[in-house]
Amino acid sequence: DVFSPGWTDYNQRIHYNIYDVTALLRKGANAIGAVIGEGWYKGPIGFKGEMNCYGTDTRCLFNLRIEYLDGSVECVNTDHSWKTTLGPVLQSTFLWGENYDARQELGDWSSSSFNDRAWQPVLTKELTEEVWDENLKENVDKTDLLQPYPCETVKRTELLKTIDLWEAFPGSWIFDLGQNFAGWAKLRVKAKAGTILRMRFGEMINPDKTLYVENLRSAYSTDTYICKGGEVEEWEPRFTFHGFRYVEVTGLASKPRKSTITGVVLGSDTNRVGHFTCNDPKVNQLYSNLVWTQRANFLEVPTDCPQRDERLGWTGDAQAYIRTAICNMDVAAFFKKWLVDLEDTQTPDGAPANFAPAAFDAGKADAAWGDAITICPWTLYQCYGDTRVLKKYYPVMKKWVSYLKSTSDDLIRSKTHCFGDWLSIDAHTEPAVIQTAFFAYSTKLTANVAKVLGKDSDAKKYMKLFSEIKTAFCDKFVKKNGRVESDTQTAYVLSLHFKLVPEDLIPKLVKHLVADINKRGDHLSTGFVGAPYLLHVLTKHGHLDLAYKLLLNKTYPSWLYSVENGATTIWERWNGWKKGEGCGDANMNSFSHYAYGSVGEWMFNTVAGIDLASPSFAKIAINPKPGKGITSASAEYNSIHGKIASSWSMAKGIFSLDITIPANTTAAVIIPAGSEMEITESGTPINLVREIELISEDKSQTTLKVGSGKYRFVSK
Repeated sequence: DVFSPGWTDYNQRIHYNIYDVTALLRKGANAIGAVIGEGWYKGPIGFKGEMNCYGTDTRCLFNLRIEYLDGSVECVNTDHSWKTTLGPVLQSTFLWGENYDARQELGDWSSSSFNDRAWQPVLTKELTEEVWDENLKENVDKTDLLQPYPCETVKRTELLKTIDLWEAFPGSWIFDLGQNFAGWAKLRVKAKAGTILRMRFGEMINPDKTLYVENLRSAYSTDTYICKGGEVEEWEPRFTFHGFRYVEVTGLASKPRKSTITGVVLGSDTNRVGHFTCNDPKVNQLYSNLVWTQRANFLEVPTDCPQRDERLGWTGDAQAYIRTAICNMDVAAFFKKWLVDLEDTQTPDGAPANFAPAAFDAGKADAAWGDAITICPWTLYQCYGDTRVLKKYYPVMKKWVSYLKSTSDDLIRSKTHCFGDWLSIDAHTEPAVIQTAFFAYSTKLTANVAKVLGKDSDAKKYMKLFSEIKTAFCDKFVKKNGRVESDTQTAYVLSLHFKLVPEDLIPKLVKHLVADINKRGDHLSTGFVGAPYLLHVLTKHGHLDLAYKLLLNKTYPSWLYSVENGATTIWERWNGWKKGEGCGDANMNSFSHYAYGSVGEWMFNTVAGIDLASPSFAKIAINPKPGKGITSASAEYNSIHGKIASSWSMAKGIFSLDITIPANTTAAVIIPAGSEMEITESGTPINLVREIELISEDKSQTTLKVGSGKYRFVSK
């Protein structure tokens, strides 16, 4: 495990990790040792580089429970008998990096035979004393602050070899690991004692092939290793991580080998459950990019970026991406842990913070950011079927809706700060449109939760409020000709996706949305708020062809523009890098930022055709929608019921679909054929297959119901 015990608001809870160390014990004398770093507790964190956010003294709490064969139990605890000293780690923080002097290594210091006479006694405090800072919540019992770690720990998950190496300028060697990721570099070197090697980390290189670090801001991201000399030395840090693809090494006396640097990938060790592929290698690279970006940022909390002086659990990014995250990894426990962090930030009036944990003043979250407190629990329930998450966060959701209502004027919200459609392209959506739309959406989700929990009167109350907000939204922002205030793609997408307009106006809104896309040369303009829903809205309202065009565009701004220009992760900005201009605004320009990776959900449920039809995928929708430019696609998802798979291809007017449906589930399978007479399953006309039930058919598609098993459908 790396970085245990993880990050929470340490003033409200501190996790502990449990390990079975039986195999490590020996007959006779034993010794226990710990190395303690500053971490999130007191090291610099956030975009302000805040120090000592939770305290000024590092601490260790430890208990070894020994159960003997006769049933007796002995406990060895941290107490006054422990001793301490400084070691070879001279400095180590997440943002700045780690400095290590191998000449000061202590040898086998954690063995029972080690001579610790020169070490100093530790300072101790009883757990019941004032161990935590004065900003501890008054109603919290200090002993209740200790809670078992609830999800997957951060681990080393993969090693990456250097694929290229060059000398940028005399003495500066650049190692290219071929992939942007979060982690650190493992150093392998033989040099004279006292040789100082410095490693700097960056996501990009400059045109002259030197390391690009301007976007790191105050995160120095530099590791320093001082050699002890003699044999080959191998070293990797303990208490830092970086977001990078390239490593610059200085201080070497001669040209290094590629094996001098190995990339060590770090991340919360969530299980991989989903895969996607299609016939277009660029789209496959896009999918790879969003998975790698998720791996880089799902590190203890869902961070915005792993490289610069920020790395915070931003709520807006998390809610925009959570559904795609679930397609790729089992993130149930990971998000449940983070939702506790988010609840910890909620103020008495109901507003959560913009990021969680809120180590310093994170401000009150608003539209699309604060709504993570409703969107994330509901999405977890939808995909995993766990009503416990709804029961736990229903009171939190109600407080949020109450706050939204209290900060509105006649149900129109505009008085509080809103980030808006973050990083949209030449399209300003009025904050009030976004704020009121998400107010309606969170209210509707709260009504949904009330219904699931059997709170019928609450459900009616919140649906009535949703209806009233919808009316206020239309009266304020929607004209009779279907124009929505701001006349942006995001304004139309939110109005349509959240179902905020009457049925008769929907075609008009769709027309304006399509017109805006067309006038931009069939390109998007949405930011973090609109992008997750854009392709879904176009697909639902009869413009699948345009949705595919937006996915497959290779010119700016588009999802594949970054892929065309060598990206291996998702960029924060559509214009993070532009031909002829280079890197964008260094003040805020991450090249590993998963928000725009939210397109992954559409790739799964529309291109490959795997979606849920009821919570936990007990009922499954298999509905691939082929579009121009994609002739085959496959995806699989290991749901809590088992593996769901969909693989289709289109050639010479023949559509083939192979599916796998897990035990104890059913699936509605929609085939793009006008009649069941045109469809076979494993070579047999489907009307002769008992296990298949015809649900409906029209001119363009046929809907079938199947149970668990593997099927192969072929149709014209």
